[in-house]
Amino acid sequence: MRPIPALPAAGRLHRLFRPLKAGGPARGRGLPWSIRCALGFLAALVLLAIFAPWVAPADPLAMDLGARLRPPAGFGGTLAHPFGTDALGRDLLSRVLYGARVSILIAVAGTAIGAVLGTFAGFLAARFRGLADQLLMMLVDVQAALPSLILALAVIAFLGNDLVLFVILVGLDGWERYARLSRNLVLATGSAGWVRAARMTGITGARLHLGHVLPNVAGPLVVQATLNFPGTILLETALSFLGLGVQPPATSLGQMLGDGRGLLLNAWWIAVIPGLLILATTMSVCLIGDHLRDRLDPTTGS
Repeated sequence: MRPIPALPAAGRLHRLFRPLKAGGPARGRGLPWSIRCALGFLAALVLLAIFAPWVAPADPLAMDLGARLRPPAGFGGTLAHPFGTDALGRDLLSRVLYGARVSILIAVAGTAIGAVLGTFAGFLAARFRGLADQLLMMLVDVQAALPSLILALAVIAFLGNDLVLFVILVGLDGWERYARLSRNLVLATGSAGWVRAARMTGITGARLHLGHVLPNVAGPLVVQATLNFPGTILLETALSFLGLGVQPPATSLGQMLGDGRGLLLNAWWIAVIPGLLILATTMSVCLIGDHLRDRLDPTTGS
């Protein structure tokens, strides 16, 4: 029996970060410097967030009213508090590290929830078609028409603020994009020769979709996840900024941003430093997502 041929797109995943060809969309022998900087920044941020208990110079909850509103080092402050202190005298560098830890965890979990739920819904719609397809796509249209922030605010107002519920709400943002994308990809591959060959050998149902179709359409879904990740971070930031996200004593970058909004004139660093970190994180992920999209686009010839 001859082996089932693989879809060409499946082979693209292991070539994402290989050097581009001379005639490719971005000339050069290696990764663009912007992608290298983005990868380095994200790697450093994740490592610092993971090892925050060992890297942080102080307890993020320890208050010292005698050292409140100290500016960062280089702006009148000292190296004892490199990022300065907040209104309660808490070390801002320690709070940024722990806040980044919480924000990244929520963003990763939320992105994973949206990706899994949306991909599963798209596969179901493409697999069963008919009434199931119409119902699922109707839910997709409803979700796309509802503003995510307003929906999250309404649910939190009725059900209360809970971390698990908050992560689920963040995860529901953007699942309809995965559903539409996965449905279209599965329908597009339905008439491919390798799918017909797989069916002829007796591979059908979940085994066909999970073992053969999903690996071959994973590339665009990975790209969608990287493009959706910044939106998840910003949604968490917006809800925490409004006081409806992560609750004290825990902290997140969005919560720190909200805490410093009333002190911008007197203690700008409390809001500016977390805001710059959010900006750098979202820009880095967007750059990587754009690079992945260019590499996986069959029209680029990469």
